[in-house]
Parts: sequence; C-alpha cells; structure tokens
Amino acid sequence: MKWWVLTIGVFGIVGLVNALASRGNDGPEKPILAGARVPIDASRYASLQQAIDALPEEGGVVRIPPGRFRIVEPLEIRQDDVLLVGAGTATHIENANTSGLPALRIYRSGSREDSQLRLWRVHVSNLRITGNPQSGPGIVASHVNEVYLEGLTVSHHGGDGILLDHCYEDPRIVDCLITYNGMTGLNLPGCHDIVVAGNQFEENQDAVHCFDGFNLCMTGNCLDDHLRHGIVIENTYGSVVSGNMIEECKQTAIILDRDCYGVTISANVIAHDGAGIDLRDAHGCAISANTFTIIGVDALRIGPQSGRITVTGNTLCDSYIGGGKRRRGTDDLRAAGLVLEGTRSVTVAGNLFSSLLPKAVELRGAESKQILFGDNLLVDSPSDHERLQQSVKGSVLIAP
Repeated sequence: MKWWVLTIGVFGIVGLVNALASRGNDGPEKPILAGARVPIDASRYASLQQAIDALPEEGGVVRIPPGRFRIVEPLEIRQDDVLLVGAGTATHIENANTSGLPALRIYRSGSREDSQLRLWRVHVSNLRITGNPQSGPGIVASHVNEVYLEGLTVSHHGGDGILLDHCYEDPRIVDCLITYNGMTGLNLPGCHDIVVAGNQFEENQDAVHCFDGFNLCMTGNCLDDHLRHGIVIENTYGSVVSGNMIEECKQTAIILDRDCYGVTISANVIAHDGAGIDLRDAHGCAISANTFTIIGVDALRIGPQSGRITVTGNTLCDSYIGGGKRRRGTDDLRAAGLVLEGTRSVTVAGNLFSSLLPKAVELRGAESKQILFGDNLLVDSPSDHERLQQSVKGSVLIAP
C-alpha cells in the first residue's frame, strides 16, 4: 500500500470520529425541512423542567428517556401545542413532594380569569407518574382546551390521580392505568365534550367524578375494588356511560345527583358492588341493558328527587349458573333489586328480576306515582310491584 493512501485513510477516520463527537456535543443538526422544529431530548438537560423550558413559544416535543426521575416540585407546561412523551413505564417520574403539590401541572398564568389565555392542545403520553400519601394529584391541568392524556400510569398519589379543572373543550383520557390514589382517580369539574375510554381504574377512593359538566362519553373502561364509589356524576347533562365493567366498589357503582338530565346508562356490567345505580336527582334518563349481579343493597334506586326515567332490558340477578347451583357460597348470596322511593313518571319494562332479596321491586318512603310496570319477568323473587298506583289504558299509562 502506498504511504499516501494510508495517510489519507487514517486522517479520514480521525475526521469522522471528530465529526461524530462534535455532533454529540453540539446537539442535533438544524432540520432541513422548512418549518420543522427539532424534538427536545431531555437526556441532554440537567433536569426535566429545563428540557420543558427549552420549548419555543410555538410548542414542540419533549422526549423523556427511560429512567427513574425523582422530583420535589411540580413539572410545569405553559405553552400551547406541546407533546411530552416517555418510553412507556420505563420512564418513571416519582413525586417525592410531601406538601400536597402535584407531579405535573399544565396551565398558563391568568387563564382562570381570562379565557383568551387558556392553553390549547397539550398531549402527555406513554410514561409513569407516581406519588406518595403526602403528595398532591398526579396531573393537574387547569383551563386547558383539547388536553389529551393517553398511555399513562398514574398511581399512589395522596390527591387525585388526574384533575382536569375546567378543561372545557374536548378533554380526552384514553388507555390509561389510574390506581391506588388517595382521592378520585379521574376528577373532571367543569369539563365539556369529554371522552373517557379504554382506561383501567383500581382502588382509588372513587374512580371518576364528573361535576358541573356537559356531554361525558365514558365507554369501555374497567373499574375494580374502589374504596367508596365508582362513577359520580353531578349537575351534568347529555351524557352516556356504556360498556363499562364496574366491580366491587365498597359503596355505589354509579351515582347521578344535582339536577342531572338526559343521561343514558347502558350495557354496563355492575357486579358485586355495595350498591348499584343510585338516581338521587336525575331526570329524563334511560337505564337500559345493564347486568346487575350480586349487588349488596339497592341494585337500582330511583329517589324522590328523580323522575321521567326509563328502565328497560336490564337483568338483575344473583350468581345462579343453572341446575339449581350458584357460583357464590352461602355467605355471598344476597342480590338486591329495584327500589322506587317516592318517585314519579317512571317506565319499568322488559326487565328480568331473578332470585333477589329482599324484593325484586321495593316501594320505599312516600308513594311513587305514574309508574308503568309491564312485561317484566320475576323469578323466585318477592315484590311490591302490585301495590303501584297507576292508571292504564291499553299499554299506555295515563298520568293524572
């Protein structure tokens, strides 16, 4: 080999190594594509907050690598059009704060007072956030429009798992695991056009609160082992709760209260809860095609402040599996039925009541009026339904 060929080769290799080292030290090259912004690699910053603060005014992407990142003050996102994304549960943000502060706060100063200052389009994805009994919520988003949370594990916080405070326009919470939080798993005060889909909630105080809101679409979620209630909806209208599995809440699976109206609760399995669905203050609602199995008390209660309710196509049952056998043992045979407590204008049709105690239909408190009870099947269940006061012409109830 010629000496000059060897020399050129050596210098070429050295130059390549130096070039690669230089790229590693100086950061990523500027993009060629017009208008493009380079994603921020959080591993190149001294802290996660420094990486988030490096976002330009127009927003961008912050990528958090795998690792365990201990914080004592909230991480804050204050720009529109931000994606904060991790590497799955291998990206673990641990909130060590013990004075009630959240792990992640999404807000812009002044947005509570001035709607023009609200953030838009913040997306948090694909990471794990944990806390401790003295920490606050996992994630707090305040007055953020089109907030999108997906693929998150949010666990062991002293406060709520996720609090979306007046995130009015189109919040979406999908494919998250929300567990073991000291208060509500997902708290939604003052939100509008809400999608809650495909999430798992376990052993929070309550699973979901939706208060003073509009148009909740909650479907395909699994709720298990909550220390108090499952889903609590108050002062909210035009909503649907469907296709959810709600099991072993110590108290009530679903509550509607404070002037709820136009809500459909359909095709849910409500199993082995302390109580089933409690309509405390609800109007113009449909309860259809749900399965209530081995509910402790009041599988479905319609209270004196509720009315104009349709109850159809539901199954209320114990653990009977045919052949005179029941799956549950002698200490777990109780299965409650329908309670009508001083209510008015209710249709109960096409339901199955089987092996219920104390009664398939129990009349409680003041007299319930304008009740249409027809085409239901009662099996092995005492009932008060024959005491209902109604005026029937054909199959139509004529209200006095």
